[in-house]
Amino acid sequence: MTQPLGIILAGGQATRMGGGDKGLLPLGDSTILDHVIDRLEPQVAGLALNANGDATRFTHLKLPVLPDSIVGYAGPLVGVLAGLDWAAEQGVDTIVTVAADTPFFPCDLVPQLLLASEGMDHRLALAATPRAEGEKTKSMSRSGLIRHPTFGIWPVALRDDLRAALNDGLRKVVIWTDKHHGRETVFNDAGDPFFNVNTPEDLKQAQAKFTGDAGDMR
Repeated sequence: MTQPLGIILAGGQATRMGGGDKGLLPLGDSTILDHVIDRLEPQVAGLALNANGDATRFTHLKLPVLPDSIVGYAGPLVGVLAGLDWAAEQGVDTIVTVAADTPFFPCDLVPQLLLASEGMDHRLALAATPRAEGEKTKSMSRSGLIRHPTFGIWPVALRDDLRAALNDGLRKVVIWTDKHHGRETVFNDAGDPFFNVNTPEDLKQAQAKFTGDAGDMR
């Protein structure tokens, strides 16, 4: 297989931040999105950004901007579909997705997703982390792991199946991945490698974490 393409999912409405693009918020001497790009770019064959609205606000990034093909902010699976359609045009058989508001995800995300999906007819796996004692989440798997649905490897071969599911009203990522026997890739990194910026308080935490981890950011 060819190396996956990377898709940064930035199609949400950021309602808890008051709207706008969370990825363009400052972090250190650049933006959250800059750090996401720096982490993902070395791991993939090429990058694109899934985002809606005026694409010129991302011109400085020099990346293809892929809008959702299904209107109404239907969730991250729609961004995954946009990435799969783009990858099909490039002749690539898989993509890896990350969230635009999660600047500390593992630097070995793609190799670990590839390893976990080895031997599958269609590579499909989500990142997961061990569940802390007493922690509950809607994305918890039967094995007790916490799945991170915006971080995964996805096969172009199933894009029409995904399109049909979305047109039928499906929105929950894990329902679709479970249907296709998607696997889990467990990351035991210290702290919370999939910490994402949803609120102004989260942004303050990210700034503090960046200051503490500045030597490890790139």
